[in-house]
Amino acid sequence: MCQATPAVVAHRGASAQRAEHTLGAYELALEQGADALECDVRVSRDGHLVCVHDRRIDRTSNGRGVVSELTVPMMSGLDFSGWRNPSGERGVLTLEMLLELVAGTSVKLFVETKHPVRYAGLVEAKLVALLARHGLAAPRDAESSQVVMMSFSSNAVRRVRQTAPRLPTVLLFDRMPNGRRSGELPSWADCAGPDIRLLRQDPGYVARAAERGHPTYCWTVDEPADIELCRRAGVRYIATNRPGSTRSYLVDQR
Repeated sequence: MCQATPAVVAHRGASAQRAEHTLGAYELALEQGADALECDVRVSRDGHLVCVHDRRIDRTSNGRGVVSELTVPMMSGLDFSGWRNPSGERGVLTLEMLLELVAGTSVKLFVETKHPVRYAGLVEAKLVALLARHGLAAPRDAESSQVVMMSFSSNAVRRVRQTAPRLPTVLLFDRMPNGRRSGELPSWADCAGPDIRLLRQDPGYVARAAERGHPTYCWTVDEPADIELCRRAGVRYIATNRPGSTRSYLVDQR
C-alpha cells in the first residue's frame, strides 16, 4: 500500500539544471517547490564550512587545489558555475549563506559532512557551533528541526549525537551494513540513508526500518521508475537532482 507522499530533497540544489552547490542551484530548487535542500560541507583552511562535494575544487570550478588548503578569500574570485551554466556566479558557497537562504521558511536543510578529511571531527564541531549561533542546534524535536545532519561516517554521526543530542541524523550507506537488513540502526542514527540501488534490490527494507522507528532518506532518485519505487515503498525523503520534475511526478500520482 502506498504511503504518504515523500518529501522532495534537492540534491546539491537543482543540480541537473544548475551547477551544483551554487546559490543559483538552490534558488531554482526553491522555485521548483523543493521541500528540502541537501548540501555537502568541508572545512576550508580558514575554518569556514564550505559547500563542496569533492576533496578538490578542480571539477566544479575554474580553480585548482584541495579545499582544506584554500581559504574562502582565495576561492572568492573563482567561477563555480561556468562548467555547467554561464551564470557568472563567483565564489564558493558557504553553509552560512545557505542557512540564510532558508531562514524564516519551512524548508529543511540536510547537511552531509564529508569524510575522510584532514581535520577529522572538526567539521562536525564547526557544524554544531554554526547551528548553535543560528539557534538551530537544539530543536524541540526531530520533526520540527530545520536542519538534519548526515554522513557515511559512523563516527561523524555519533559525534553529532553526543554534542547536539536533539539534532536529527541520517546514516548514509551504499552497501547494506552487516546485520542491518532488519532495518535496525544504531541508537545515534535516526534515519536510514540507502542508495537507490539498494532499494531496487530490496524495497521491503523501507518498511522494516519504519517498523523500528526509522524513516528512510533515499539518494539519488531521478528516474520515474525509481521515484515510483520510493513512493510505493514508503520512503520519507527522496534526494533528487531534478526537484521540479520529481515533484511534478509525485503530484500527478496523488
